[in-house]
Amino acid sequence: MADRLTQLQDCINQQAEHFCNSIGILQQFAPPSKFPNFDRSGSQTPQQQQTQEDYVQLFTTLIARCAKDIDTLIESLPSLRELHRATVCVWLAALTSLRILEQDNQEAAERLEAVVRNGQELLEKIQAALSDIAQAQLDMQHLTKAVTGGRE
Repeated sequence: MADRLTQLQDCINQQAEHFCNSIGILQQFAPPSKFPNFDRSGSQTPQQQQTQEDYVQLFTTLIARCAKDIDTLIESLPSLRELHRATVCVWLAALTSLRILEQDNQEAAERLEAVVRNGQELLEKIQAALSDIAQAQLDMQHLTKAVTGGRE
């Protein structure tokens, strides 16, 4: 749909350009106004009249063709009901995805809790082993001192 909207915008811009150019041509070829007591002859030559008629035909054709293109593009846009249906489908798909992500998140949280529990158990075992090692070193130092009589 975005493509059709862009085409419609381009077509409307083109129509505005046609209108603007046609007004410019009208200004360029408009016959001069006659003022009383002003004696200047400004009649158009047959060549100017023919050129003016050619421009009238050209811009009439361009404006009419562009208006038909705009009508066609507007008709091709989806109706409000279709847009509503598409929006509902997108929302349902998003909700389904969110439910799946929530379920995956819950499973990942449970796995993480299990890993943390295992890590805490390992930490307690390591701390107990370190405590045993430290105690054994202290006992060894006491034994060494007792055997050597306090000299090192």
